[in-house]
Amino acid sequence: MNDTKWSEHVILVDAEYVDKVAFDMIVNFERMLERRIPQADTAQWLECVALDGGLRPQTSDAQPQTSIQVVLIHDRNRQQMDNFLPGEFSDLDGQAFTGPLGEFLISCVKVEEMVTKDDLFIDSLQIIANAAEVKRLMVVGDSDHIYNKVREALRKADPDKHITVFTMQPMDSGNFRQEILGYSLMAALGIKSEELNKMS
Repeated sequence: MNDTKWSEHVILVDAEYVDKVAFDMIVNFERMLERRIPQADTAQWLECVALDGGLRPQTSDAQPQTSIQVVLIHDRNRQQMDNFLPGEFSDLDGQAFTGPLGEFLISCVKVEEMVTKDDLFIDSLQIIANAAEVKRLMVVGDSDHIYNKVREALRKADPDKHITVFTMQPMDSGNFRQEILGYSLMAALGIKSEELNKMS
């Protein structure tokens, strides 16, 4: 990963963590809304994360297309995210899609035997945060377990970089922005705010 040529915009994701959060949301919202909740739309979720991370649609066709790199780190014994469509890592790896924000380029990185996923995630985070070409970084890690490590890893990041860390609830702040992960997942799961408003 040290030799990777990075885009200006990068999304780093712990795939099992976000899959678990999506599962929990599906179970809870099916009970609350009394309807079936489909799998999350992977492309829509990534676009929502990019929006929450501060990216905006291009205003002119004359501009070069924005490139957003997506790195999904996953356990070596997992083949897919069960609650996303598409969710199979072999299908997602090396794929790209284009939306209003630009072109999303997806890489799936399997944890090898000599390292833990937490260590690989933090090492990857530091490499990406320190890459000169990266201007915007969006981080979706297991905030229940490694948030303090994430905060520490970003402590010395360039203050001019636009870094957003996604968590399920507000956490102790660091030198980055925070966004609530649940909002982007709700959009990707097709859960509308009007449905929730009817319940209150």
